[in-house]
Amino acid sequence: MFSQFRNKFPLTDEKWNEYTGYFNRIEVPAKTVLIEEGEVSKKLFIIEKGCIRVWFNNNGKDLTSQFFFENQSVASIESFIKKFPSPVVVETIEPSVLWWIHKKDVDTILEEIKEIPELRDRLINMLFQRTFDYMKHFFSFIKDSPAQRYLSLIEEKPQIIQRVPQHYIASYLGVSTVHLSRIKSKLAHKK
Repeated sequence: MFSQFRNKFPLTDEKWNEYTGYFNRIEVPAKTVLIEEGEVSKKLFIIEKGCIRVWFNNNGKDLTSQFFFENQSVASIESFIKKFPSPVVVETIEPSVLWWIHKKDVDTILEEIKEIPELRDRLINMLFQRTFDYMKHFFSFIKDSPAQRYLSLIEEKPQIIQRVPQHYIASYLGVSTVHLSRIKSKLAHKK
């Protein structure tokens, strides 16, 4: 799993092996909750195989905020970093192979690499990318119609359309499954 990332990090082989040794491999079925809403997140996951969604409960209704796929990391990042109760649920959609690392081990690594500008910058960029994704999704709810959001999803993130069940896509777009079906039908008739 980690060999594909090896050349991206300026670490000695000894440090690389030490850091990757902190990770634990697990295989879990679909619909496995990795982090509960209200739980303090103490694990960060990297996806070797599978799909994960991040969602929250809004008055009994699931609202999906993000999807993650192979070679991406996922946690309730706000809870993981700030140690407060998670505002979201992190759950697998597909049977998944994951690697997880405990927060204390991440803290150890971060303390050691903070003096290596390239590694520090990679981490900052990763966190900012996630923030930019949140912001883009949030702003799309303000300025775009559900049909525009769906078209953007097809264009920018086709693997969501290909791999994620329709009811989760509807939740992500902020519409009912019936409304999503109507959007898809209208778009099909325009072609």
